[in-house]
Amino acid sequence: MSEKHEWRHIFTLLKLAEMGAHRRTAKISTEYLAAKLGASQQTASRYLIELDNRGLIKRTITPEGCLIKITDVGVKELKRLYSTLRFLIEAEYPPSITLEGIVFTGLGEGSYYITKEQYKKQFIERLGFEPYPGTLNLKLTTDYDIKTRSELEAYPAIEIEGFRNENRTFGAVKCYPATIENKVKGALILALRSHYDASVIEIIAPIFLRKHLKLKDGRKVKVEVLTLP
Repeated sequence: MSEKHEWRHIFTLLKLAEMGAHRRTAKISTEYLAAKLGASQQTASRYLIELDNRGLIKRTITPEGCLIKITDVGVKELKRLYSTLRFLIEAEYPPSITLEGIVFTGLGEGSYYITKEQYKKQFIERLGFEPYPGTLNLKLTTDYDIKTRSELEAYPAIEIEGFRNENRTFGAVKCYPATIENKVKGALILALRSHYDASVIEIIAPIFLRKHLKLKDGRKVKVEVLTLP
């Protein structure tokens, strides 16, 4: 079911609950419900039929009017909404932030670092995927995006531990789960040692993002970065 349909059902359930239908069987006319919803009587009637068909309410038509009771399934949906709203309001951090940057060709360091076995094992274990050997580099161009990216560093992250081999030391990496262009799940990575400043973000994913999303230098890309609970 589409999100549009989902939300109109939740909104209707909320209005029915305001009239006590989550605790008792309530006599509610479609005309009265329509006024509550700010919709036509025909629309209100259709919503009730849909809710009934989904098992979210029990609806009985009588000569005196329509008797409605929100079922246990419907109450569960309302409680789920309550939990979500409570989390959003009480959470110390926003559940996600969105950054927009312009694709550019980087220095090629991403492939070098990501293919290191010590890093790759941790990416698979902690992010749940093996990254394509390379990063998508995005240049943030607005003050808003640069400020938001800076704020991100204060949020909890998935830590990838650094290591040392016979030649050099490789620093720790902070990772944030992300969705690229609302299509591909990956992660934004912040290397504790990087040649880029705060106006650049690097994205990793299990696939070659440039090819999969048909990205060329100069293209704007939106990245939704998820914060951890």
